[in-house]
Amino acid sequence: MNIDFLIIGQGLAGSLLAWELIARGCTVFIIDNGNENASQVAAGLINPITGMRFVKAADIDYLLPAAKQSYQQLANFFQQDFFIEKPMLRRFGSETEYNNAQKRLLEPAYQPYLGRLHKTQHKTGYFTAPQGFIEQKQTGYLLTQPLLNCLKDFFIAKSCYRQTCFNAEAIQFAPTLQWQDIKPKQIIFCEGYHAKQNPWFSWLPFQLAKGEILTLEHAHDLPDNLLNYGNWLIPLNSRHLRIGATFDHKHINININITEQAKTELLNALTLINADFAKANCIKQQANIRPCTLDKHPFIGRHPHHQQLAIFNGFGAKGSLQIPWYSKQFAHALLNHSPIPANIERYYATHFLG
Repeated sequence: MNIDFLIIGQGLAGSLLAWELIARGCTVFIIDNGNENASQVAAGLINPITGMRFVKAADIDYLLPAAKQSYQQLANFFQQDFFIEKPMLRRFGSETEYNNAQKRLLEPAYQPYLGRLHKTQHKTGYFTAPQGFIEQKQTGYLLTQPLLNCLKDFFIAKSCYRQTCFNAEAIQFAPTLQWQDIKPKQIIFCEGYHAKQNPWFSWLPFQLAKGEILTLEHAHDLPDNLLNYGNWLIPLNSRHLRIGATFDHKHINININITEQAKTELLNALTLINADFAKANCIKQQANIRPCTLDKHPFIGRHPHHQQLAIFNGFGAKGSLQIPWYSKQFAHALLNHSPIPANIERYYATHFLG
């Protein structure tokens, strides 16, 4: 089977890149091991303003419109919504955070993303906020699992998907690039944290981070807002919510076990803002590993010795926001030989040992 691109991994990165390449008339085939990946577990949060200093991401003004446009196009095609836009209430953890937010409200570049500021001791029926809170705009979350399911069905219907394990060492380079019965012009690895075991790209400086989240069932109606209180809370409906996420760089293992320690940590943080949430019933606990990177930028580009091998990975906790724009740019670069964004060439000299 002769094709243009063989994509390894059907997480959000592999799926959206495949979608973009197919839309441009390319022949694509996707290999996936069928295991739950970080994209399926992730909350899919999109939040333009983050951190104690309320910093607006430098690239948000083009990443966010690209993400909204892509998810709307997918919603139109599959006739169901995937991106749920909801305002976020950001609870201050200190007076310093309150002062930082107050300053940001005076800056024109921040006004599209920040709403009303609520003063110290403001009472809500939702959570306690001794230091006050601020309303954030243009926030939301991606229904990643339904989107990936729809895309998988789409790929299967086009006969361009196979569920099997991929052995990178079995790639043949001569007389032509080949893996099993597939002869692609290029192989693109979109395998998340598994890239650390990939013999072609394991030299890249990943900083993997395990994360755990909980799904809770509550007896009382929940307000229809996202909540940021150091952790995040997403109301799925009037009775169910998701909370997360832990961030663990140390305990990375193949089995990706859920832990009581993470569950206790998440529930304790939740009860501090609303003691009534202690009565919530935990109906699901999930864990996976984020493919974070040393410099917080994605890993995109070609292998320094084998230009037919490429990587599209390293989006960490910001995949829902970043992948739509980067997939368009990378697809364009692959077909038009234009510059590759976040190119891994930046690590050729320092990390690739040949």
